[in-house]
Amino acid sequence: MAAALDYKKTLRELYGPGTTPSILTVPPANYAAVRGRGDPNREDGEYKQAVGLLFAVSYTIKTSRLGTEVPPGYFNYVVPPLEGLWWMEGGRAGVDYANKEGFCFISMIRLPEFVTPGVLEWAKARAAAKKGLDTGKVEFLRLEEGECCQCMHLGPFDDEPATMARMEAYAAEHGRRPDHSETRRHHEIYLSDPRKCAPEKLRTVLRAPVAPL
Repeated sequence: MAAALDYKKTLRELYGPGTTPSILTVPPANYAAVRGRGDPNREDGEYKQAVGLLFAVSYTIKTSRLGTEVPPGYFNYVVPPLEGLWWMEGGRAGVDYANKEGFCFISMIRLPEFVTPGVLEWAKARAAAKKGLDTGKVEFLRLEEGECCQCMHLGPFDDEPATMARMEAYAAEHGRRPDHSETRRHHEIYLSDPRKCAPEKLRTVLRAPVAPL
């Protein structure tokens, strides 16, 4: 049996950048996504509910090869890491770590190429039936980020502003400015599980949209 496709390994430029900022053009990709708002640390908050829904649906797709309904074009793969787009209530770009209750987010997990909107709807229905979940909030999202500045952040989430400041300075040195909009958001990719990893060892890809000065 062929080894499972691992996007973290095949797309290292997207999932494994260095700790020095870089500028790249991110190709379009499809995601299972859930929108919400509020402090992501709240146990009863929308964020933790969104994450649970995304993993339930993602693993339903992943394990479909073991059942009788296998999506056309299925190939074995490793479920990609959790990702998130973040901004503030009122549409303000970026994130204010002193006001986590004002966070707005789209939590998401990358979908393999064989997953169509129809396949995602099938997985939502199957996960709902098997696990008793309301998967109605899960949506098919096509993300087209374009040119971005990104960097690997090492350490606690609350220390991210220092890394983001380095990214903005690097972008300016290379003739770029921040370019946030309703379709281009602050983007994070979580390579570590905060439930199992010490805060100082967390690895998070930070990505920000940029445009020429």
